[in-house]
Amino acid sequence: MNRTEPAIKYENTVPGTFVRRINRFVAEVMIDGKTERVHVKNTGRLRELLLPGAKVTLQKASDPGRKTAYDLISVYKEGLEWVNIDSLVPNKLMKQYLMSLDYDVVKPEYTFGDSRFDFYMERRGEKYLTEVKGCTLAADLEHGIGLFPDAPTERGVKHLDELAAAAKKEYHCQAAFVIQMNGIHTVLPNDDTHPEFGQALRRAVAAGVQVAFYECHVEADSIKITGINDNPKE
Repeated sequence: MNRTEPAIKYENTVPGTFVRRINRFVAEVMIDGKTERVHVKNTGRLRELLLPGAKVTLQKASDPGRKTAYDLISVYKEGLEWVNIDSLVPNKLMKQYLMSLDYDVVKPEYTFGDSRFDFYMERRGEKYLTEVKGCTLAADLEHGIGLFPDAPTERGVKHLDELAAAAKKEYHCQAAFVIQMNGIHTVLPNDDTHPEFGQALRRAVAAGVQVAFYECHVEADSIKITGINDNPKE
């Protein structure tokens, strides 16, 4: 990339060991020999990552009144090293990236049709829409392939169909996959988990929606975009 790499560095982090997931939002983690209930910043299944005994990184919450004192932000997995599971990260990185470009307008949370898209941009009268997805599921480490989604997402299908509709109205549309793992360069639709998403993605591409993969370098307490694959092979 020929500009400052979008990056996030977490403060007030501590290491831990994963014990179990209680529900979508809460897990038990061993921190300094004590079991703590922590907030999971991702509602996906994460079955390949959140395994008993896995090394994890947590961030101390700034609000002392919270029910959970820590947020679970990353997990160590052999072959991938650290995987960031913070579902807020993809949009934060994408905002940094878009703001570094020469758009006249960058507006988050833009409504088009019946959907709210992550970003709307304008440049010299041209209109752009970007919908961001975070990928945490690796499929083929040797070839650097990930999968999305890791759980059915009707919302994701709706977004893709709306992007396709916008593309037909001469918006420049992009489905942006921010890869929250090391060594993964391409994301394929997870047809086994949600075939409708794959069908919607193919419809969107046929309608003119661009698909781009934002490669990242992930450490225990940081993540940054290091490259963009915006001409993926079919």
